[in-house]
Amino acid sequence: MVAAGAAAVPAAWLGTWALNVDRSDYGSAPPPYKRATFRIELAGEGIRVVYDMVHPRGGTTHLEWTGLVDGRDYALQGVDQAITYAYSARDDGAHEIVVKIDGRVAARSRVSVSPDGRTMTTITTTAGPGRQSTVSTTVYEKALGSGL
Repeated sequence: MVAAGAAAVPAAWLGTWALNVDRSDYGSAPPPYKRATFRIELAGEGIRVVYDMVHPRGGTTHLEWTGLVDGRDYALQGVDQAITYAYSARDDGAHEIVVKIDGRVAARSRVSVSPDGRTMTTITTTAGPGRQSTVSTTVYEKALGSGL
């Protein structure tokens, strides 16, 4: 574990992660990205997550989030909307990320890393219209030579 903010961030989280589209499951929806990577690094007392995504038609998105793992809302940078992420540790060793848009919960993700530290799995429940929700599972693989 690496101290960060009010809780500890697993050292296995640090480094660069690449989305494995083939191992991910978006239910009946098509994958939202053709390629996606994110980099997690220490930033002062907290962490910084840098996201780079390539959409199916070729458009790209770059987002950044810096905050503590303390369950509080921290703004996502690179979007026009008021979006916050709140990271918190769970008792079972996983972490939860709560995404809010304009102060309302839009999604909840449960994030866990495999015992060998090479795979990160995120199970996300997204709030949809009319109280309808969707569940997706995304699988990320750590880039070789990445992390501690």
